[in-house]
Amino acid sequence: MGKRLNKFGLEAAEDKTKVIRFTRSRKEEGGSFEFLGFEFLWGVSCKGKDTIKRRTSRKRFRRSLENFTEWCSDNRNFRLKKLFSLLNAKELRGYYNHYGVIGNYDSLEEFYTQAMRILYKWLNRRSQRRSFNYEGFPEVLRRYQIEKLITEKPMRQLLFPWS
Repeated sequence: MGKRLNKFGLEAAEDKTKVIRFTRSRKEEGGSFEFLGFEFLWGVSCKGKDTIKRRTSRKRFRRSLENFTEWCSDNRNFRLKKLFSLLNAKELRGYYNHYGVIGNYDSLEEFYTQAMRILYKWLNRRSQRRSFNYEGFPEVLRRYQIEKLITEKPMRQLLFPWS
């Protein structure tokens, strides 16, 4: 591998590089690894065949939510039209484009759910009075056309599953 990288003027960081066995015959040993923000692991397809599954790395997922929280905190005082257009363009669409691979729908849906909870919290901190309630917030999301994943669950259940 070193020769191949040198051909392009690159080098591998020895402390971050390791060779692992990732084969079907050893999938019971818990073979999984993280690469480019994804966790690769063995799974079984609908037809019962062994296949490699990808999902968002837990570490990257938490970091994305922390960044989203910070973004909401910094931008909560914008007018709603500007706030939601920035939200769609920078935060949601960018996340969906990077992590939107086959088999990662559950992680994308979880990010959307958590992001909308965080947004609800920060928008209600814009003044001393609450700006939105549980019933009105989904209507605001529809009005400003927030990019979301297709789901059968009602919006209230996605945002507030405990109620």
